[in-house]
Amino acid sequence: MTLSQHVIASLSTVQVRYEYLRTIGRNSFLGSHGNGGSVTAYVVETSRGATGWGLPLHDGDPGPLIGRPLAELIDPERGVIDAAAEFLDYPLHDLAAHILELPVYAMLGGAGSPRVRCYSGGIYFDDLDGGLDAIRANLAQDHAFGFRDFKLKIGRGHRWMDARTGLARDIEATRLARELYPDAAILVDGNDGFTVNGLFEYLDGVEDCDLYWIEEPFAERRPDLQTLRERLQGSTRVADGEYEPNVGHVLALADEGLIDVALMDVIGHGLTKWRHTMPVLKAEASPHAWGLPLKTLYAAHLAAGLGNTPIIEGVPGPGSYTLDDGYVVLSDEPGFGLSLP
Repeated sequence: MTLSQHVIASLSTVQVRYEYLRTIGRNSFLGSHGNGGSVTAYVVETSRGATGWGLPLHDGDPGPLIGRPLAELIDPERGVIDAAAEFLDYPLHDLAAHILELPVYAMLGGAGSPRVRCYSGGIYFDDLDGGLDAIRANLAQDHAFGFRDFKLKIGRGHRWMDARTGLARDIEATRLARELYPDAAILVDGNDGFTVNGLFEYLDGVEDCDLYWIEEPFAERRPDLQTLRERLQGSTRVADGEYEPNVGHVLALADEGLIDVALMDVIGHGLTKWRHTMPVLKAEASPHAWGLPLKTLYAAHLAAGLGNTPIIEGVPGPGSYTLDDGYVVLSDEPGFGLSLP
């Protein structure tokens, strides 16, 4: 059956509950991230009874889409093609893939593997309340959940501790993770909380920890990134482009070899835009997925569909994806493979 046989019959919303494995603490800028919550998803149904659902990219008006032929809204080979339907990027991809009886990653081209390497993105500053034993416990919990690689938040001296003490704790936490998990990829994320000099002091303290990447150490300033590139000399990736990115600037920095991994958010940038961005990106991709576990599933389909994404961010929590020995394992069920909540 083709999309041209379907007309949008109804659009409704549903609340999607999510939870983390534990209460997630602070990062260099923000307070506690809580233990879960609820978000609104959209459900799209066609005149022939096909259904798709997913998170919206932003607020939008579904009214003008009722009665529209589905083929005017999304092209399976390109993504959403009508600006009025852009906010329904994920529901429409889910719907189109259901009609075509394909998983989304196959509809995207299947350029990557349906077994997607995934790190835990949930190691925050819980040591501020429970000491390094809290970091140890969080790493163990995420490992038991199925993660084998870990991203650690750093930058405690930006807001929560004095600069020297915070830097020392950042180094201690990183060295602890490496000691406990010698085979893991260790990623670190500063949430723009560092100066160049402060970051270099941190790197001095963890130089034997073999960091996989450094994420958002400071704002995307070309001179600072050039200085960082000279210091790293290719040994550790630089990942950036998450926070309110100027996408053109991020792509230019990637062209210059100053960013190795582009992080535009899986929802904030959107699946259709990622489909357009990936072919011109002169770097690897790893769409930011923090917030809820469903975004990890979306990032996995993007990675398996478009390729060029060697590792994705895992939000530690049950219900949205299957994790096996450090990899999200995607099913061959149509769409994103999830029933309506």
